[in-house]
Amino acid sequence: MPQSKFCPSCPGLPLVDGVDRPARTPDVRDQRIGATLERIRYKIVVMSGKGGVGKSSVAVNVACALAADGARVGLLDVDLHGPSVPRMLGLTGAMGAGGEAAIAPKRFGDNLLVVSMQSLLSDPDQAVLWRGPMKTTAIRQFIADVDWGELDYLVIDSPPGTGDEHLTVLKNIPDALCVLVTTPQEISLADVRKTINFLQYANANILGVVENMSGLACPFCHREIELFKKGGGEALARDCGLDFLGSVPLDPATVVAGDLGRPVVLLEGESPAREAFVALAAAVAAACRTSLEAAASPRP
Repeated sequence: MPQSKFCPSCPGLPLVDGVDRPARTPDVRDQRIGATLERIRYKIVVMSGKGGVGKSSVAVNVACALAADGARVGLLDVDLHGPSVPRMLGLTGAMGAGGEAAIAPKRFGDNLLVVSMQSLLSDPDQAVLWRGPMKTTAIRQFIADVDWGELDYLVIDSPPGTGDEHLTVLKNIPDALCVLVTTPQEISLADVRKTINFLQYANANILGVVENMSGLACPFCHREIELFKKGGGEALARDCGLDFLGSVPLDPATVVAGDLGRPVVLLEGESPAREAFVALAAAVAAACRTSLEAAASPRP
């Protein structure tokens, strides 16, 4: 007997590949996510296996350096429980209504668009008490319902670890390029190795490794002090067959810039951290252009 072409329990719904289950109707938000991502050339996820390694500082300063160089950049903060991106950029107030989409991102300068949970909270000190499904919905909405427009880069600042936020981002952005941030100490490197293992299981693309807090630049004599050791990130990248994108030293100017709400990469005058972040942004841009995964993905 020929097999029925329709599901016996759901009249009118066709079978999929001869299996007795109804065909899945494409989700409207899935379609909007796909349409949004087609207009973004490179998607960069900044990750760290451990908190406190300066991951948000790397994401913000790289995004600002790329924007200052003329690229159209979006900065998406998916650290829903500890969003810090707006504070680091001096952005206040809520996001408004968009044009092509429901939500208009905050604008920083001419070329940088910013979206963060912080911009949705009436009280900046309010805690976000969400479980996995709500976090997944929020992140998908940040991609699908935000008026990002056409971008050269979307830089995504993620929370520490390998949890719901990371799984949601990688599932919805399969061509994402991951940048791993570590400090030189073994306690941080051990967590980054777990993150690399996670990304391998998830079949994700790793763009390279960044070593933050790589030595201390003395503000008086400008000599380098190996406060937290140095070179651990580069050795990790070499051992794992990954690209080493660069190192950023500890610099008092970074702290001052963060309190002022202005990234160190945009401060006037010379500073070791500023020079390192400019070089890091250039290395990230070059790695994106030569990435085989990015070359295989659609172009806007």
